[in-house]
Amino acid sequence: MTQLTSSVARRFSFVYVFIFCISQGLLAQIPKQFLEISVSPEKKDWLYQVGDNVNFHVSVTQSGRPVTVENVRFFVKEEKMQPLQEGSLQLKEGKATISAPGMKTPGFLRCEVFATIDGKEYRGLGTAAFEPEKIQPTVKMPDDFQKFWESAKADLAKIPMEPKLIHQPDRSTDAVDVYHVNFRNVGNSRVYGVLTVPKGGEKFPAILQVPGAGIRPYMGDMAKAARGAIVLQIGIHGIPVDLSPDVYANLNAGALGGYWNFNIQDKDIYYYKRVYLGCIRSLDFLVSLPQYDGKNLAVQGGSQGGALSIVTAALDERVKYLSAFYPALSDMTGYLHGRAGGWPHMFTGKGLDYYNFPKAIETLGYYDVVNFARILKTPGFYSWGFNDDTCPPTSYYSAYNQIKAPKEVFVVPETGHWTYPEQGAKSDNWLFEKLKGN
Repeated sequence: MTQLTSSVARRFSFVYVFIFCISQGLLAQIPKQFLEISVSPEKKDWLYQVGDNVNFHVSVTQSGRPVTVENVRFFVKEEKMQPLQEGSLQLKEGKATISAPGMKTPGFLRCEVFATIDGKEYRGLGTAAFEPEKIQPTVKMPDDFQKFWESAKADLAKIPMEPKLIHQPDRSTDAVDVYHVNFRNVGNSRVYGVLTVPKGGEKFPAILQVPGAGIRPYMGDMAKAARGAIVLQIGIHGIPVDLSPDVYANLNAGALGGYWNFNIQDKDIYYYKRVYLGCIRSLDFLVSLPQYDGKNLAVQGGSQGGALSIVTAALDERVKYLSAFYPALSDMTGYLHGRAGGWPHMFTGKGLDYYNFPKAIETLGYYDVVNFARILKTPGFYSWGFNDDTCPPTSYYSAYNQIKAPKEVFVVPETGHWTYPEQGAKSDNWLFEKLKGN
């Protein structure tokens, strides 16, 4: 390949960083809206007992002040379900209160408010939690679940890793070396990623960073490497992670669009089998590095990456710590039982016609995060909010409540499928305290 000039390379690097930052649930922050609609349950922690009534306080402002809006309407419903209450809303000085009966079973009751200004409609939401620690999963664990994965791991172990490391001197610094890496996975596929290694000749702990859903390039994690950890940031699709952004956009619109449903009819060839085993193979690569300290290994991610963090730690006892934000792929069968299920929501809309058949449901039992949570022994840090539309909290509490390993959760109720910087900082500080403390 013709070598890029340094100026072109810098432009490509900027594009990569931009795409990476806006596409990662772990890093992204939702921007403020031109019209701010605040919806919040009256209790400070948004937590209620089953049967409690709830008042949702609504505020509609622009630049911090009440503003005249049109067509204000609301819905109250269990998340992702049909409305239980709906109607128009009269504001007084930009404020109103909506009263709703409480839930009869543990779960989440969501109030959504819509208002229009200058012909554009805006949305706000707030979600009351009813004894979420009591939510139980709907997905069943297959009798041969652990045997299935032990057999898959044994097959992986027979495959030589054949790692390739390509040093990136233009991206490396006085403190950190950067490499593009790839190594063999199952089915003659390869895992691609970006490795960042602290300099200094010492031994370091290692972190595997697993990605949220999508197809994109990766840049590596310089900050954590500079802080004293080897970090491997991987893609899951068996393609290089340093290509032009157009390549990933085209794959997302074409060959890899809807990859989470590929081969769902067969547990042995379902798309995520190669993905889950690729995470295990990534650990093989990390522990083979001469700079690794030999004992302190962690995995971290959000959304799909939150799911992969739990899965990887549950399947591989070499992982000593995990950090997961709003894990996807959790209790995916919830919709078949009249409540919200986890991303990718294959049992809603047209998906209900396509995927609601016995073999698909059987397959998902081997891949649902709930079943990995049931066998997880790794201490973990978790963080999320109650306003998540992408990964409904009912789904990830279904998994979280099954975890018997030591666990710590940092809940910021108003957050959705995004985080405040403070959540990321708590996650990183927790990981480094554990990794450096041993």
